[in-house]
Amino acid sequence: MKKLIGLLLAGMLALSVVGCGGAEENTNIADESVPATEAVTQESEAEATEAPVETPKPETITIQAMNANKEMADIEVPYDPERIAILDMAALDIIDSLGLGDRVVGSAKVTIEYLTDYNPDDSEGKILNLGSVKTADMEQLAICEPDIIFIGGRLSKEFENLSVIAPVVYLAVDYEKGVVQSTADNAKTIASIFGKEAEVEAMMEGFQTRVDALKPVVEGKNVLLGMYNNNAMSILGTDSQLSIIGNEMGGINLGDTVGEVDKPAHGDDASWETIINLNPEYMFVLDRSTATGAADEGVLGAQEVIENDLIKELDVYKNGNIVYFIQHANVWYTSTGGIQALDTMLSDLEAALLQ
Repeated sequence: MKKLIGLLLAGMLALSVVGCGGAEENTNIADESVPATEAVTQESEAEATEAPVETPKPETITIQAMNANKEMADIEVPYDPERIAILDMAALDIIDSLGLGDRVVGSAKVTIEYLTDYNPDDSEGKILNLGSVKTADMEQLAICEPDIIFIGGRLSKEFENLSVIAPVVYLAVDYEKGVVQSTADNAKTIASIFGKEAEVEAMMEGFQTRVDALKPVVEGKNVLLGMYNNNAMSILGTDSQLSIIGNEMGGINLGDTVGEVDKPAHGDDASWETIINLNPEYMFVLDRSTATGAADEGVLGAQEVIENDLIKELDVYKNGNIVYFIQHANVWYTSTGGIQALDTMLSDLEAALLQ
């Protein structure tokens, strides 16, 4: 009997061991399925986070710019060009602001202080001398092999000749839009050539606010916009380097009431009698002699000539309302339409009118 009980216990023990082994096998099978699921999940996540495929750069881009007839037109230019030729200071200002200055291979002579790094004479041969913003050196322009050429209105007559060398981008200030909006539009156009449009918006922030702060000083007031050159004074129209004072700050430009309706670039010659009869509440004077560095020998300074005994009888003098643009005259005269130029111009006005 004891023997039989022993055999039964041994059998039960064996069955117990087999049962445990079976359970262990099932558990292992279940465990093996987990890594496979995890692998699928990880693969899906990797696909989801994979960097998007970059769109190939276009070879060319079509922009809106001026043509040979000074009309806005579609102009096809290379996209993201590496070699830039500059024959316009406002364009150089924008190129510099966008951080693309290392692509400039040729430039007109530069006299603007914040752009003198691009002066061919000081570039150790890295930037070829292309002449001036009025007269291009075609031979040097061809030698520098530009991908694109930027010009201003002073070279518009050479548009077709320049186009033989490389595509030409001709932009100018649209005085109907105003200097601030025109600067923004032209900067966006240039930036689009290099895929940098988003940067322009940040650069233009705050300019309109500054104009709005200046507005109450001259808005509705009779203003005379003048240009001094070699002991002579001329009166400028609305479409001039000083247009921001009338167009955007609201000054009533007395120059629109005298002389030619469409004034020449340097305005209508003005006698002291004309100025006395106009009797402006404000006078703003751009010193062209200083801007161009071409003052004749014996030429007196703008303030010395303008503040003569006749002008001193006017309220505009007595009230201290004659403003001279001398220190940054070349900025006002040659780089209107540039982003940094606009900052300088507004700073000049703020110093004169808000302090």
